[in-house]
Amino acid sequence: TLGFGMTTPATVAGKVFLIIYGLFGCAGTILFFNLFLERIISLLAFIMKACHERQLRRSGLLPPNFRRGPAMAGVGSLVGWKPSVYHVMLILGIFAVTLSCCASAMYTAVEGWNYVDSLYYCFVTFSTIGFGDLVSSQNAAYQNQGLYRFGNFIFILMGVCCIYSLFNVISIVIKQVLNWVLKKFECRCCPKCHKSSARLGRRNAITPGARLRRHNISMDADGQYDSDTEGRRLSGEMISMRELTASNKVSLAILQKQLSETANGYPRNVCINTRQNGFSAGVGALAIMNNRLAETSDSR
Repeated sequence: TLGFGMTTPATVAGKVFLIIYGLFGCAGTILFFNLFLERIISLLAFIMKACHERQLRRSGLLPPNFRRGPAMAGVGSLVGWKPSVYHVMLILGIFAVTLSCCASAMYTAVEGWNYVDSLYYCFVTFSTIGFGDLVSSQNAAYQNQGLYRFGNFIFILMGVCCIYSLFNVISIVIKQVLNWVLKKFECRCCPKCHKSSARLGRRNAITPGARLRRHNISMDADGQYDSDTEGRRLSGEMISMRELTASNKVSLAILQKQLSETANGYPRNVCINTRQNGFSAGVGALAIMNNRLAETSDSR
């Protein structure tokens, strides 16, 4: 997806071949970038978790002979721990800048560009913008031409993978900033907005997480209601068969959770810090980072 344009198909057969081959070639390239993103996030999570464990040992929160394994479940400081999105963005940014500086030094020495133009070329190339005003390896002959083209290939490949990962992490930060700005601009001074929005929803509508929160409140109210269904009946509201089935499923899930905690001897709060680190949601590459971080933090 660079699209420099210095080499283009000239015949109809070449153009048709490019269209067909591009479908599979671009799809395979995106798959390769996603796999690279998954591996680099796993590596960063492993390294940062090791540093976090070392910091906990120095502060005395972990025993000196602590090892990863089943015993980690009993340590509250490490259960559900994930690296911060800002730390991951900082590490990827440092790696991208270092890679661009090294590549620019090579282009300045071989292509004869000044260092600023070389940095500009690295960003345009690594971000797959591909203007084509500066293109490497276009002279007829170079000193150590084979070695230079191999180094050019490695720098472009690693640079595109690194910038692709960095862009995905930056998109998470942008999403967090936008959510923060939207919360700041909420209409808090006008109570009519909140009343009107509260009237729009159905009283018996099931929203994600609402039934579980209501069930937890009913359990903490000194046994006032035995279940969410009984609470609705005592309040005089109608309940459908679908809602009754859903409430029974939630009650069964809570009962299984309590039995599991009693058997293991500790509460299972694996995903406490999920929203704090910024990797709580996402689509595509964002979901890959979230799932990989969850697997890394739970299994190591």
